[in-house]
Formats: sequence, structure tokens, C-alpha cells
Amino acid sequence: MTPPAWPVALLSRIEDASLNASAPPQQRWVDGWLLRLSPGKAQRARSINAVADGHLPLAERLALCHAEFQVAGLPTLVRLTPFSKPAGLDDFLAGLGYTRHDDSLVMACDSLPVTADAFPSDLVLEHTTSEAYAHIMGEFRGSPLSERQAHRQRLENSPVPYQGNILRHASNEVVACAQLTIESGMVGLYDVFTAPAWRGRGLSRKLCGALLNHAQAQGAWLGYLQVDALNAPARAVYLKLGFRNAYGYHYRRHP
Repeated sequence: MTPPAWPVALLSRIEDASLNASAPPQQRWVDGWLLRLSPGKAQRARSINAVADGHLPLAERLALCHAEFQVAGLPTLVRLTPFSKPAGLDDFLAGLGYTRHDDSLVMACDSLPVTADAFPSDLVLEHTTSEAYAHIMGEFRGSPLSERQAHRQRLENSPVPYQGNILRHASNEVVACAQLTIESGMVGLYDVFTAPAWRGRGLSRKLCGALLNHAQAQGAWLGYLQVDALNAPARAVYLKLGFRNAYGYHYRRHP
């Protein structure tokens, strides 16, 4: 049986929560569009979020935004969701030569686990600071120092507090990590990563399950996350945890 569609009002709340959780210090409004100008790796923190219709002609508004990204030394990216405004924006950008890339899915779960699977005896779950977490993720990704610093800055200044979590082996090696943030009963999972040598052992599933269980004990009733639409292994993990597709989004890049 096909599960019922998510209510549009709930999807809009999830989108608001994800915008709050990804807010960098470097952001401003231009005629109803939220510009994010972080020099970090996360595209959601360095793109245009077209959240309101505005009043200026569309081409003029886009030109103003493009100028801001040029000053910041960043490529002009527009994040397109089912809630982007005005209607027809995606086609308008395509007509200007903006290229589409990085199709992603937002997945949601309204049955958070009330118990969590035990980790292997040689692994310990630890909480960590934003600075340490940004460094760990930077090591995993091979990110330059500038991106690590931008990631740390975004986490430390987030309007919704993050909690960094790592799985540490008895040898002191960090083998997996994930972050969570809770807002209005909704728990978001971010930056879920397992070291390549440790994949295929179910660690991501157990880690995410433990964090969702932790959030459920604090009153959370809905989980959400964002995943690359082509990342089949990650999507399979989330499906096992009870997540299902909520809505998709993608980016368009200035030519």
C-alpha cells in the first residue's frame, strides 16, 4: 500500500526548520529572497533561497543577487524547492542558461524509534563541540581550512543549536559521525558520515537510530533529513529507519 502523502503544511514546516538549521552569519534579504553567502562547502549555506514573490522585476532581482555573490567571490546558486517563488522560476533560470545539478531529497519519518540498537563493545558514542565536529568532518571530506572554519562558524552561530555526535573506536579512531538539531518537535539529522573503512557494518543506521531515539525521549515526534537523490546506499539506510520521501529540491548555477 502506498503511504499517504505528507500534508503540504507539514512539508512547509520542515523546509522552514531546515532553513533555520542551515543559517550562516553571512546572509541578507533581497526583495523577498534570502541570500546566503557562506564560503563553506554546504550549498544550502551559499545559495539563493527564493522564499517570497517580491516586487521587483524578476530579471532585476536576479541581477542584484548575482552582484552580491560576485562581491563575495562565490558562484551564484539558486536552490529550487516546491515552495520557491515566483512560480515558473525554474524555467526562467533554465532559459537564462542556469545549469541544473545536485538533485536532492528531503525524507521524513513520523515514527521515531523508542529504543536504540546497541553499538559494538569497542565503539563509544560521544558528544562533541562545534569546533571539533567541523574539524572531524573536514578531515573526512578532505576540506581546506577555509571550509572547515566556515562550517565551524555556521554551527556556532546557528539560531537552532546543533549537537555533534561521534562514534569512537577503542583505538581512538573516529569511525562515524552525525549531528542533530531539534526545533518545534522536529529533529533534523545532518552531516551523517561513516569512514570508508567502516562502511557496510550498519553503523550509520545504529547511530541515526540512537540520535532519533534520543530526540524522541526529548519530545520530538518527526524526523527529517536531506540526502543526494543518487545516493542509493544512504537512502536505503534511511528507509530502514522508517523515513520516506517528502519532497525534492535542486540547484541551478549561473552560467
